[in-house]
Amino acid sequence: MSTLEPSDAGLVDLSPQGTGDVDEGGILGRERRALSFGIITVVLLIAFEATAVGTAMPVAARELDGVSLYAFAFSAYFTTSLFGMVVAGQWADRRGPLGALGLGISGFAAGLLLSGTAVNMWTFIAGRAVQGLGGGLVIVALYVVMGRAYPARLQPTIMAAFAAGWVVPSVVGPLVAGTVTEQLGWRWVFIGIPVLVVFPLALALPATRRMASGPADPSAPVEPFDRRRIKLALSISVGAGLLQYAGQDLRWLSVLPLVAGVALLGPAVTGRRALLPHGTWRAARGLPSVVLLRGIAAGSFIAAESFVPLMLVTQRGLTPTMAGLSLAVGGATWALGSYVQARPRMEAHRERLMVAGMVQVALAIVAAPSVLVAAVPVWVVAVAWGVGCFGMGMVITSTSVLLLKLSAPHEAGANSAALQISDGLSNVLLLAAGGAGFAALGGGAVAGVTGSHPGAFLMVFLPMAVVAAGGAWVATRVR
Repeated sequence: MSTLEPSDAGLVDLSPQGTGDVDEGGILGRERRALSFGIITVVLLIAFEATAVGTAMPVAARELDGVSLYAFAFSAYFTTSLFGMVVAGQWADRRGPLGALGLGISGFAAGLLLSGTAVNMWTFIAGRAVQGLGGGLVIVALYVVMGRAYPARLQPTIMAAFAAGWVVPSVVGPLVAGTVTEQLGWRWVFIGIPVLVVFPLALALPATRRMASGPADPSAPVEPFDRRRIKLALSISVGAGLLQYAGQDLRWLSVLPLVAGVALLGPAVTGRRALLPHGTWRAARGLPSVVLLRGIAAGSFIAAESFVPLMLVTQRGLTPTMAGLSLAVGGATWALGSYVQARPRMEAHRERLMVAGMVQVALAIVAAPSVLVAAVPVWVVAVAWGVGCFGMGMVITSTSVLLLKLSAPHEAGANSAALQISDGLSNVLLLAAGGAGFAALGGGAVAGVTGSHPGAFLMVFLPMAVVAAGGAWVATRVR
């Protein structure tokens, strides 16, 4: 994958017509209004699903007699989404993002319906896998749509709107899902969302067909899918799943899936024709560092955040609802950080914003476990996580902006897939590592005993803070 040098005007215009910066109006101008509403609604539904399903999942697993398979309900989504990302990247580059976007939204809805009507846990997990495949197709297709349909000056704004789409779901999602689960049953959390998919489909697909359909270069012959990359995508999905399983089951026999997972992941992420840009693992300047930074930021933050509610419930006696609400303010500050990076005068300072953002993430992760000390008030977590989410808003959105800036039009899909793979794969690896450290210090015993094994939480938060601090250095190499 090659990169383009940044132009003096800002981001590279990836629209096929090359007229992006001449167009009048913003993301809600007459020409792009339907497209913007449509794709923002898609993000809104994905955000609501992400916050709501986590609330309903424990009840679903208990009723389906599948608590022992609980973790696979999450990993099934994640591993198939990795495969969907690679497929979507090739599909969008060769034939345009329309097909991947339509099939992805439909698959996402179908997976929710399958899980919502499941009669046993394995069927539920299968639904989550279908949902993850659809989600992987959607996220990469949306990046390509943004690159083609929005000029350089509007790309930071539409990405900031995406971040804002997470605010309401992050605040009301747990409350709505909890109420629906208690009053109507957990199935309606899954079955209710697909009904809402009709609206974004009706808006986004016609607008995408008009503004971003077809290959990046209509005059070039349509190339067949790269079968080797598809095989690598399958390897990375299976390998990630095996690593996650090995991290959750600390027995000698787990060495076998661990070795198999590493063997499958190696060629897919470090080989000469890997799915990540060459030089990613050594933080080569430009696109490789952008892709690496995305993984470092997302992986360290999400791995730490996953243990915050558990820490508050078991160590400070909060209810699950209150523990979840302690993170709610983060949705607003994340959107605020994304808004800050979207200001035109901030473009010249983007690298400094990303460095500052990673420092804030590291400080937030370090501060969170301070509540293990009884004298520290629990609201410290809410404040710390608000600061960390502000930094994440600047970093995550900036990596998306820089990715489009450094990608040639015919590589936007593949590079967007690489960015999402780095994001998703780091979540698996760092969650597996953090979970292994947590379990090694007896963290598995905290579920029913308040105040026990606080050191197990430190084995999650402190290493993730170190990883986030390393991201501040990587942020200096994104130009």
